[in-house]
Amino acid sequence: MKSDIQIAQEADLLPIGEIAAGIGISEDDIEPYGKYKAKLSDEYLKKIASNNDGKLILVTAINPTPAGEGKTTTSIGLAQAMARLDKKAILALREPSLGPCFGIKGGAAGGGYSQVVPMDELNLHFTGDFHAVTTANNLLAAMLDNHIHQGNEKRIDTRAVVWKRCLDLNDRALRNIIVGLGEKTDGFVREDHFVITVASEIMAILCLASDLKDLKKRLARIVVAYDLDGNPVTAEDIKAVGSMTALLKDAIKPNLIQTLEHTPALVHGGPFANIAHGCNSVIATKAALKMADYVITEAGFGADLGAEKFFDIKCRAAGLKPDAVVLVATIRALKYNGGIPKAELAKEDINALKKGIVNLEKHIENLKLYGVPVVVTLNSFETDTEKEVDLVRDFCRKRDCEFALSKVWELGGEGGIELAGKVLKTLENKRSDFAPIYELDTTIEEKIAAIATKIYGASGVIYSSKAAKQMAELERLGYGGLPVCIAKTQYSLSDDQTLLGRPSGFDINVREMYVSAGAGFIVAVTGNIMTMPGLSKEPAAYRIDVDDDGRITGLF
Repeated sequence: MKSDIQIAQEADLLPIGEIAAGIGISEDDIEPYGKYKAKLSDEYLKKIASNNDGKLILVTAINPTPAGEGKTTTSIGLAQAMARLDKKAILALREPSLGPCFGIKGGAAGGGYSQVVPMDELNLHFTGDFHAVTTANNLLAAMLDNHIHQGNEKRIDTRAVVWKRCLDLNDRALRNIIVGLGEKTDGFVREDHFVITVASEIMAILCLASDLKDLKKRLARIVVAYDLDGNPVTAEDIKAVGSMTALLKDAIKPNLIQTLEHTPALVHGGPFANIAHGCNSVIATKAALKMADYVITEAGFGADLGAEKFFDIKCRAAGLKPDAVVLVATIRALKYNGGIPKAELAKEDINALKKGIVNLEKHIENLKLYGVPVVVTLNSFETDTEKEVDLVRDFCRKRDCEFALSKVWELGGEGGIELAGKVLKTLENKRSDFAPIYELDTTIEEKIAAIATKIYGASGVIYSSKAAKQMAELERLGYGGLPVCIAKTQYSLSDDQTLLGRPSGFDINVREMYVSAGAGFIVAVTGNIMTMPGLSKEPAAYRIDVDDDGRITGLF
């Protein structure tokens, strides 16, 4: 079979105006970025505001493994299958980060015959949203350092500057740096740090803001430092809000593209789920609900991260009520969770499958805690045996979950007909009684404990002395009523990536805590999670090139 990028580059794309027209959007309501990309205009978003909402379907997965799960591919394939069944469906996905594209993971446009296109443009600069976020973030950093240099009117404690610069690449050398070296005119010498753009609070703000007015309010609340008395200093205090908003005024508009089968897709925003809240923008999701009868969205990494944050942060903030959840797994990933090395996953191994299926079991239990009906789908591989598939099918049925085999990577929408049918059946026969798993009026410690014990299956939570002090200070400053965003490894339900399957008897270790006041949540950093990743020994960047005709190769 051809590579993903070959399939994407050989696809017969329709002009974006035709895609828009197919869902009732006029040329005046889109702002084209070339032939195959466009942004939805503010006027269009206001025009559809009174429409009835469609059904919201979240696609999530078991904990990711080197074997691959195919969550985005499944989301795209499901939307294409819905269209084949003459259902008015639309995708609402995140934009890919350049970090993984040039690192290990590769792009995030789906795969095989279930992709959003143009794939190469989406994975690289797209419509410039990430560059706008990066620039706004670093403008705030520059204005903060300039404020200190020009007399420090707000009495900022230079030992308590918490705003970090950002870059949308994996660059470990920038994690900890020194700025201000040189002459007196070069600023004050202090330690500084970089995060990857998808971990920037501005990315989270872009994805949680309801409109431009709300964006400005959230930007104003960003805590950049603390003064000599321990009080927060905000972006508004250093007069950075207007200029940041100017940089983000176009980035806040959702992007419209298409799948290989011309199903419309809104692809907008892109916070990681292991170090941020892992969902596409509220604006895009809400617009999609007004534009179609069925909206398929996804949340990053496994359900313990992306789905939890989708439910407890995004849905709560935006007033969204998901109608169903699709939980993606593969036979290969379940056997990997059962202790089988990657090189041996192609062999039938019922014992390993039985051992590893407990990871799927825990995710099913977790999703049901939120009161949302669950459909489990197996992303099919050639090496799967009938015996293995039957085992998973029976396992799911015993837990009152619809089950479907998905072949969307190989067959596109046709390979998702069974899954689409099970989703439609679930929407028709089961009611969603969605509710978050904790209340906002509980303490920060109680919220973290709820996530750690109910979702991860931990025995308890251990706080470093630093984290404990930070938590007490955040409560004192009045931030205790915010939801919690836990930064944790995606590879395990625990904070130790080597503990596969369904670990028990472990504690979650919180090493640091801070507020993202503009985004509206507390961040608790666990284990050894990094907010600025590094490149591997042989990064994907080695394989990416451009031929003499200007065509990109090696991107996947």
